[in-house]
Amino acid sequence: MSEIGSSWSAKDLERIALEGLTLEEVERQLALFRQGVSPVRLNRPCRAGDGIALLSHEEQEEFIAAYEEALRIKRFMKFVPASGAASRMFKEWHRCLHERGFSTEAEREAFIHDLKRYAFFHDLQAAVAAKGRDIEDLIRKKADTDLLRFILTEEGLNYGRLPKALLKFHHYPEGSRTALEEHLIEAVHYAGDARKCSRIHYTVSREHENAVRELLEQVIADYESRLNTVFEVGLSTQETVTNTIAVDPEYRPFRDEKEGLVFRPGGHGALLQNLDSLDADIVFLKNIDNCVPDRLKPETVRWKKILAGYLITLQDGIFRRLRLLAARDARDGDLTEIAGFCRQKLHLVMPPGFLMRPSAERRSFLFGRLNRPLRVCGMVKNEGEPGGGPFWVEPPGEIGSLSLQIIEESQIDRNDPGQRKIWQSSTYFNPVDLVCGIRDYRGEKFDLSKFVDQAQSTISLKSVQGRELLALERPGLWNGSMAFWNTLFVETPLDAFNPVKTVRDLLRPQHLPL
Repeated sequence: MSEIGSSWSAKDLERIALEGLTLEEVERQLALFRQGVSPVRLNRPCRAGDGIALLSHEEQEEFIAAYEEALRIKRFMKFVPASGAASRMFKEWHRCLHERGFSTEAEREAFIHDLKRYAFFHDLQAAVAAKGRDIEDLIRKKADTDLLRFILTEEGLNYGRLPKALLKFHHYPEGSRTALEEHLIEAVHYAGDARKCSRIHYTVSREHENAVRELLEQVIADYESRLNTVFEVGLSTQETVTNTIAVDPEYRPFRDEKEGLVFRPGGHGALLQNLDSLDADIVFLKNIDNCVPDRLKPETVRWKKILAGYLITLQDGIFRRLRLLAARDARDGDLTEIAGFCRQKLHLVMPPGFLMRPSAERRSFLFGRLNRPLRVCGMVKNEGEPGGGPFWVEPPGEIGSLSLQIIEESQIDRNDPGQRKIWQSSTYFNPVDLVCGIRDYRGEKFDLSKFVDQAQSTISLKSVQGRELLALERPGLWNGSMAFWNTLFVETPLDAFNPVKTVRDLLRPQHLPL
């Protein structure tokens, strides 16, 4: 047994097993802490025509037609990570509540003036009335602290502790809708099939799973009737087997007050296991806070179909070539054509001297590069939103090789002026608008865990009850967890990206009634 392993107690081994982890996996994580995580090496940002496709109107229509044709034979599904809490969304309001009101009269006036514009106002009015208070009286008195308490705490709506999925985002004449409902309705328009079955899968926290189920039970029958569909809705939670061990600053397992090992959630990369479990051919992936009211859905739906059609068209070309390679019928001319397809359509870089290598070696290389999950990712022009973006990345140990990756700022060496300059010169932003092909040319599901770059994990410093610990997050779901997928980037209109990161984003014109 290793030096570290020799110190495990029977209690430790029991705790590791309770998490669903193996001792080997825990020691792999500890080794990663000791070795550290190397930053990714950016070569250049992706730009239009250099890693990012600009589709003509004719191409857009062609890909929509390919999507419509595939509805007859492929199983589409929408996947929505929806476990995130809304605490950061209300960060400013939490601060004001703690400080017993807004710090300036202008902020208080703006809060009071805008309150009735939020889709949750009528629910707030009812919650206030249930406590024997009158909301109009509170508004007249500018009682900002009381109003914030009714919004954020269990005394009222408890929005400060709910997930974004359960918050009212948009107002309609017949009532207000949550983010969860908006995604449900959106799924009807592109994640269904010819038999009017609409499939969507949400990942939720265990804490709020029952509340999500209750909401779905309340609304699904009505939406099925109004939208002429049958919903197939799946829910899953982040499995404990994806948790990671915490360590102290000396890289020893961090222990609680009872000397027990401490494990922490592995970040959104842990949701790869949830994605891997889906019974689907094509999966649309989109964040819970990126949704729009009905009047703006047509543009969003149109681009979902375009991205899916682009993926399906590429996939057909990949599958034809894989069947040829698998049958060993490919001649030198075929291998040259397939290598050209890889370069021109998938932006894959061939190794030096590739065309001079023996045919068997070229066949094996091409098969390995083509027989991977495929994703097409919408990218929007960067207008200051925080988050990752598309880059050409230099894989470690592969001289002259490049790959298309979605990278977060935390993954690069920010102390390197050259890398910082490349990062800052990026003109595109990742809105998390992905279409994923997760079956191979034989129709079998890929094992998605085999295409993860574990080196893209992240280590961060945390504090628990005044004690410092180091936490390990698994490679991000659309970052390192998909690092060895075949990846294409497509420019999509900014109109199709309308996230809600702070509560005031709900007052943007896109989220308000006309």
